[in-house]
Amino acid sequence: MASLDIKLKRMDRVYHPGEVVSGAIVIESKGSLSHQGIQLVMEGNTTLQLSAKSVGLFEAFYNSLKPIQMLYVPVEVAKPGKLPDGTTEIPFEFKLEPLAGQKLYETYHGVFVNIQYQLRATCVRGFMAKTLEKTLEFIVEVKSSKDYPKDQEVPFSITPQSIENVKKTSVNRIPNFKITGKLTTATCAITRPFTGELIIEEADAIIKSVEVQLVRVETCGCADGFAKEATEIQNIQIAEGDVCRQLVIPIFMIFPRLFTCPSTAARTFKIEFEVNLVVLFEDGHLVTENFPIRLIRT
Repeated sequence: MASLDIKLKRMDRVYHPGEVVSGAIVIESKGSLSHQGIQLVMEGNTTLQLSAKSVGLFEAFYNSLKPIQMLYVPVEVAKPGKLPDGTTEIPFEFKLEPLAGQKLYETYHGVFVNIQYQLRATCVRGFMAKTLEKTLEFIVEVKSSKDYPKDQEVPFSITPQSIENVKKTSVNRIPNFKITGKLTTATCAITRPFTGELIIEEADAIIKSVEVQLVRVETCGCADGFAKEATEIQNIQIAEGDVCRQLVIPIFMIFPRLFTCPSTAARTFKIEFEVNLVVLFEDGHLVTENFPIRLIRT
């Protein structure tokens, strides 16, 4: 039996544009191993797809959503020959630079937009012998441009009269409440927690829970049209039960790695983020306040 593995020098596998990605291909075999060549490819792709409800509406550009290749570097690390018994390590290094006319975006695992970088090693063996293959993902982090706004508090006040998507005739049937608070900033460093505070000033109905939702808003398409989809990343309960009135409730949320990235706008796709503040009353009423936020990497 023979095995092939890829090992990077950095344990966390995190790299930045312009840096050198280095490591070794490790092949273990019992007895000598004949091969037809060993290839290593470093590639980065952005994959776009439409949700099931958007496919019918945008069939005109459905076929235009081809993967965007940002990075592709193929290298033959060993010519056809024979490897000795035991463990063989073949070192490699690549400079992390995009293809001409392309740009490297940060690694992101979304629902309709995926940005992924990987190394793929292949050892082609002779007739009747199984080809050895290994794929390893590495993470690319990209610093944001300097034109983002400075930190600024975002105060809010939520009452039956301030909420949208409610008929004016129905406002009187909504239990009276007043919720105030603030977000520390709407321009958030991705490596720092999202913070703020909330106060239930008054509420006639019994409160069941208070939650904070992090939402991704992915847009993809082309000149023929765009499809925009919002999906939940995570939901954190910050209060349970009928909360004490006038009590300051802290808001604290960590941005999950890989499932978030700096807010991105490209020619054929866009990745944005929002935070929903959700108050659920025991009688079934649900109040949601939406806050668009911008994620940056400093």
